[in-house]
Amino acid sequence: MVNLAIVVGNLGQDPELRTTDGGTAVCNFSVATNRVWYNKDKEKQEEVAWHNIVVWGRQAENCKEYLSKGRKVYIRGRMQTRSWEDKEGVKRYRSEIVAEDVKFLGGKEDSGSGGSTGRRDAPPPLDDSDIPF
Repeated sequence: MVNLAIVVGNLGQDPELRTTDGGTAVCNFSVATNRVWYNKDKEKQEEVAWHNIVVWGRQAENCKEYLSKGRKVYIRGRMQTRSWEDKEGVKRYRSEIVAEDVKFLGGKEDSGSGGSTGRRDAPPPLDDSDIPF
């Protein structure tokens, strides 16, 4: 079985960084991706999807330092769905991508800051082992 999510998109808001009781950094932000197609009448259609991202450890600290709203980013990680009960006792669910690799794309002019949590600023090339089928 494979649980692999790859997203390339733009941040919807500045990252939020917090620390667990054990001292581990965790960063949350959303990424927007879009899909463009033409319908049967050759009219351009567009759909935007929002993805909740969670980043842990030093990589989370780098995201807070270098990422900001609108910045283009490459995320590779795994899907996870959490559930909890809210203050009224209603069960809530949240699906998110737990990032294992974050690459900052574009230059400083794209967001007012720069940097990378990885070794390079572009997504790595795919090889046959990356394809889940």
